[in-house]
Amino acid sequence: MALLPIYTAPDPLLKSISKPVEEVNKDIRKLVDDMLETMYAAPGIGLAAIQVGVQKRLLVLDVVGKGREDAAPQPLALINPVITWASDHDAIYEEGCLSVPEHYADVARPAEIEVNYLDVSGSKQTLQADGLLSTCIQHEIDHLDGILFLDHISALKRNMILRKLLKQKKLAS
Repeated sequence: MALLPIYTAPDPLLKSISKPVEEVNKDIRKLVDDMLETMYAAPGIGLAAIQVGVQKRLLVLDVVGKGREDAAPQPLALINPVITWASDHDAIYEEGCLSVPEHYADVARPAEIEVNYLDVSGSKQTLQADGLLSTCIQHEIDHLDGILFLDHISALKRNMILRKLLKQKKLAS
């Protein structure tokens, strides 16, 4: 396994739309392993392939241990995920993102969803999710469509955050 570099806003790659995974093979399974290692090390609860520079419709997440040191990891990989149903009522969570470090904002999303995807063995799966899991899946699928959580907040707040991130990048260079 290997730690992968995480791209940060306003990198234009993060605004690109990811392509479907053609075949779930050993390269995809290695990417899943590397992404999980990167996500845990960051630390984060979700990571889309585009965030590590790979334009594939693939995401990993693990929300089970959030805030609980004693919880065993329960990683989940969703390949070519598609939301097939979303509830009419919303839930608001304070979201953060490994590609938007140290910035957070309240985002309203459907409270419950159903998502179809392929697992690491290439089998079709359906998952019903609510709470933090639902929010995390929607956040990561947004990444696959070139959308950041910043795109769900006011232009004023978004531009302020992007200016700060740009300034941080310039200082780091």
